[in-house]
Amino acid sequence: MDTPDSDGPDSATSAGPQPRPQSLMLAFFGNHVLEEGDGDLCVYSGSIIDVLGRVGVGEQAVRSTLTRMVNRGLLRRQREGRKMYFGLTPQATRVLRDGRVRIWQQGAVNDDWDGTWTLLGFSLPDSWKRQRHDLRSRLTWSGFGALYSGLWIAPGQVDIAGEVTELGLAEHLKIFHAQANVATDIELMIRDTWDLERIAARYVTFDKRWTALLGSGGGSGDDPIGTRLRLVSEWLWTIRTDPRLPARHLPPEWPARPAEETFRRLAELTAAPARRAAGDLLDTVRPRHPVWGGTLESGPTADGGHEVELRLPTRSE
Repeated sequence: MDTPDSDGPDSATSAGPQPRPQSLMLAFFGNHVLEEGDGDLCVYSGSIIDVLGRVGVGEQAVRSTLTRMVNRGLLRRQREGRKMYFGLTPQATRVLRDGRVRIWQQGAVNDDWDGTWTLLGFSLPDSWKRQRHDLRSRLTWSGFGALYSGLWIAPGQVDIAGEVTELGLAEHLKIFHAQANVATDIELMIRDTWDLERIAARYVTFDKRWTALLGSGGGSGDDPIGTRLRLVSEWLWTIRTDPRLPARHLPPEWPARPAEETFRRLAELTAAPARRAAGDLLDTVRPRHPVWGGTLESGPTADGGHEVELRLPTRSE
């Protein structure tokens, strides 16, 4: 399972981050499929094109992203007549549920740290560049930083075993839980391991941008579904590389707290309007349960596209 942003970083400008189409797509499915339909919905491609167009993603980019996410096992296709619908796979559902925990349950500020650290050591062959990239992406998303080149550390007891097993690297890793000796300067270790200035800058940028929008009365505006999509995408971008370091070992007035308060105010403000807009805009169907076997079929779709689907046999075939 790839992390939501393991393809590479989103870009950032003075106006804030510019999320990649896949980041926006995951936020869309998280908002309107996982949250509203508990993951048990498929959305018409034309509806997805409409919604992502509201945040500046063109039709061709949407189609390319849908195809790429199907190929990566994050989305599945389902044809209904001449329309093509897209739903979540179990893999994508795990990604989005993890993101939901990060946003709504853990939060951005770690006031409850018990002094425990998780240490992960690994040694991979030099030729395993892809595996090394995937592992580092997964570790970063899970809150780890590189203490040394092959030794990574994260605050708290991080359950990373399932993640590395999924990558097929369990035999190449060693995982420990430990506490620092009193001689260890934890603040210095944190500064050496994580780029605190960069993490803080993300929170400051988010807070300034969205506080200004809130103050101007544009918290929901004429396009609540687009506003909420940008809000959640940018918040995920903001927290993506934040390991939730213990608050008592961070600089005073750490900007994560006010930024999270701004996010939660806007999330509450946009929730109901975005839900109503989605009810009006989105063409959805319930997924059919797949069975083994099938053939590839292709054909035009109602919105002018051309899709290839896996046709699954019915019980009577």
